[in-house]
Amino acid sequence: MAFEFSLFNTAIGCCAVAWNNRGVVGVQLPESSPAETRELVLRRFPDARQSRPPPMVQRAVDGIMLLLGGKASDFSAVALDLDGVPMFHRRVYEAARRIPPGATLSYGDLAKRLGPGTSARAVGQALGRNPFAIVVPCHRVVAAGSKAGGFSANGGVTTKLRLPEIESGQARDTLFRLERAGLEV
Repeated sequence: MAFEFSLFNTAIGCCAVAWNNRGVVGVQLPESSPAETRELVLRRFPDARQSRPPPMVQRAVDGIMLLLGGKASDFSAVALDLDGVPMFHRRVYEAARRIPPGATLSYGDLAKRLGPGTSARAVGQALGRNPFAIVVPCHRVVAAGSKAGGFSANGGVTTKLRLPEIESGQARDTLFRLERAGLEV
């Protein structure tokens, strides 16, 4: 299967997205330079060629740019190709995608949602290997007591904490506009 990728600039640095004909296969958060970001993508997808994203992938790129620029974005319609992703990780990623924008859950709470015998540590390990950062919102999953835990993007934990704030701020602004317009919320 042929893989393609594109680099794009965001408020926190140069990101990349990789895809095939079934959907997004990976998102790379910024490294210290665009060349390093590109190198990491090519390490994961050695035969990928750089090209312009098709519309389905461009929506993901636009959403990532918006979110990292301080505006909420919805990724629920972004198609992911989960081929090669372990079944447990798929379940974790699907559960994380159901966490509403602006909300957070602890690793333990997400583990409980996945069913008996699932540990917070296993959830954390799956999210630590999340190839779809931002699109699969690992930033919405925090350690017990709402502590951030790890995050590999530029800015690390500070960025992880900022993303749900951006999302919840956008949600509050929307509720305020609806209430002001006299619409019931």
